[in-house]
Amino acid sequence: MSASPAPTSPENTPSPSAATLRSQATPQERLSRNLALGGLIALAMLCLAWELWLAPTGSGTLAIKALPLLIPILGLWRYRLYTFRWLSLMIWLYAAEGALRASSDRGPSVILAWMELLLSALIFTACALHVRQRLAAAKQAQ
Repeated sequence: MSASPAPTSPENTPSPSAATLRSQATPQERLSRNLALGGLIALAMLCLAWELWLAPTGSGTLAIKALPLLIPILGLWRYRLYTFRWLSLMIWLYAAEGALRASSDRGPSVILAWMELLLSALIFTACALHVRQRLAAAKQAQ
């Protein structure tokens, strides 16, 4: 005797999550992702250029501050919501450094610090908008 499969009914089938229901990102989600990704790459390049060529503070060892910015690139590219969430928190470290150096440094470092602060604000805003859009879409799908 072979066991027959359980009849499928709406009560027995698990409901797919909102992430599996949606096959493509909306234009607003693509825009916020692209802003976050572009800002992140620009901030990493700014950090490298700042510490290696434009206004180095020493032997260039502070250029390693750009390495943590490379970690979330793949997660942003793949629209991973978790990456957008933790990046929106991590980016405040760069904003704090930019604010500190904008108020304490002299010369070209002040302009570079303001650029770092503005890019950090752009990344945070893009990540926050993306998370908000995705959560609203998930709420609508339910």
